[in-house]
Amino acid sequence: MKLANVLSAVNQIEKSKFVNFLDRVCSEASEQDKELAKRIRNIDGQIKDASSSEVTQLFKLAMPLLTREVKHLLALSGAQAALLVNILSRDGNCVTQISWIERLYAKEWKSINDHSKIIKELLDKEAEPGVFDENRRLGIYFRCLYEAFHNDELINREAKITDEERGILNVLAYQLDVTAEDKVAIEHLVHPIPKNGVQDCLNQLREIGLLFISKKEQTVYVPDEIVAMLHRIQGKQIADKHLLRILRTLSDAELSNILKAHDKRIRGIERTEKISSIFKMGLSVTQILAHDLHAEKTQLNEKKERLKTLVENLQLTLDKLGTTLEERISLIIDTLNNSADKEFNVLSAAGYKALFETIAKHNPKIVKLLREEFELEDNIEIDIERLRALSITPFDILYALTNDEVKELKTAMGITRRGDLRQVIVEAFANATDKLIDNYEALAKRDLATLKLNNIEISEADIGVKFEEVTKAIFEELGFAVDEDLRRSINTTKDKADILISLSDDDVIIGEAKTCKNGDFAKYSTTSRQIKAYANRCEAAGKRVSQVLIIAPTFSTDFIESAELDTEVNISLLEAAGLKKILEAFKARRNPNFSAKLLTKGGLLKADLIAKRI
Repeated sequence: MKLANVLSAVNQIEKSKFVNFLDRVCSEASEQDKELAKRIRNIDGQIKDASSSEVTQLFKLAMPLLTREVKHLLALSGAQAALLVNILSRDGNCVTQISWIERLYAKEWKSINDHSKIIKELLDKEAEPGVFDENRRLGIYFRCLYEAFHNDELINREAKITDEERGILNVLAYQLDVTAEDKVAIEHLVHPIPKNGVQDCLNQLREIGLLFISKKEQTVYVPDEIVAMLHRIQGKQIADKHLLRILRTLSDAELSNILKAHDKRIRGIERTEKISSIFKMGLSVTQILAHDLHAEKTQLNEKKERLKTLVENLQLTLDKLGTTLEERISLIIDTLNNSADKEFNVLSAAGYKALFETIAKHNPKIVKLLREEFELEDNIEIDIERLRALSITPFDILYALTNDEVKELKTAMGITRRGDLRQVIVEAFANATDKLIDNYEALAKRDLATLKLNNIEISEADIGVKFEEVTKAIFEELGFAVDEDLRRSINTTKDKADILISLSDDDVIIGEAKTCKNGDFAKYSTTSRQIKAYANRCEAAGKRVSQVLIIAPTFSTDFIESAELDTEVNISLLEAAGLKKILEAFKARRNPNFSAKLLTKGGLLKADLIAKRI
């Protein structure tokens, strides 16, 4: 979830620790940073009273300072904090219950402890004279880390590893080819990670602005922006899911090359085990792409050509390919790091849901696979809203499947078009959404006969939900930010808004999509109670409701008059045929002139005039 949405999801007390930390860092830095000082003056110097959008803007401005401060504080926080940060910054763990974090921590601690025992047995063996093997390499790193940790005790200070010492140890580990897995296990030997005390450590991390804790829901939130910051502090160039995406794109021979480059066994190792082993080694993406995946005598031009193919295999859109090997690698990393929004926008909410349901139908193990891939909680329902909140895109789901499984899915779906397997599957669902938009009026009127005539198979019970999803898709095509994260955060079991459109970090439009089988839509009293409840939920989350927009096939005269006379909320009404007409006009223009203000006039909107204005 984005920081702005997390701020909306938690109450004032729960976000106070973050705001206090941001306040302190900004106050100390504003003396040197004129732009930051100006922003603080704009909110009268009171960050604690700032809106969600102002807090988000300050966070972005203060990012370099925050990163430096957090890195320093984490270095002083000990091994337990480092382990928790590693867990919380992994894919799928940014919105998680405390009990689940404790389970992941216990599992990780056991894995590290078991591996450290193996390392200790290796270190206890006498190294063979004159042989620079794994035993000797790990022994050198162990002794250096031991000295870095305990040298403070010689001057009567608390034993710890400073930022500077950590930097030297990282260089040493790289030169000795000590993997990330081995580094953690060796440090556990020198300075054992506590087995208990997770909640206390979470509170410690909250004090330095790294997470939010909802006591009522016993849930931890780590905003996407903070996850990205933690990755930079950890020296992680891309998210784990993107590293796995790259590894799954490589050939078996290339995976073997990576293992051979680090003296790892390759005979009798299955492809999935090779990928798992490489992933656990903690290698940098730059190292893999520049050196490890290539055979020993591969020429520079051959390496560059291989990366060009990799770009095509990953379906990355680059403005330029890059002339040098280093530039090409940098462009791949940057594109993957900024791919989430683009991958979500490929499909509408309706298309994403249809894709997920189809994959689950043809490959029932997908939910279990996603739980394992992204460490998702056992007791939560895996649905599209949850996946979006965790920044898991349609492509992330398809890359969780093997190439053979994706081929089987494509065949089962009856897709015959050639091209990249995952791309053509996603595009098939984009086309399915277009078909529903073409029949938008029939959906609104619950006209099953017309839908079946146009080869759209849908049960009557599902029409309302499908109409809501297609309405979201239309708003997305019109360029609106349909905010599923915010909708999820404000919805309750009783009050569930259909659509929330974010106009800015603070301003929203509430959308309601109503179907009606016979005649005009006339249920004003019921609808009025619903939208006022949603408006109250939005305002409690610090959002200003600029407008309520109700979409239905047609409206009764009484409904229109009641909406116009309602003094509590601003209501606009739009007929389904009119919304479709606006979309058609929007798509017909090369440079459409369309603004949300056209939907905020109040009363029954005149779609013909809006379409002409576009």
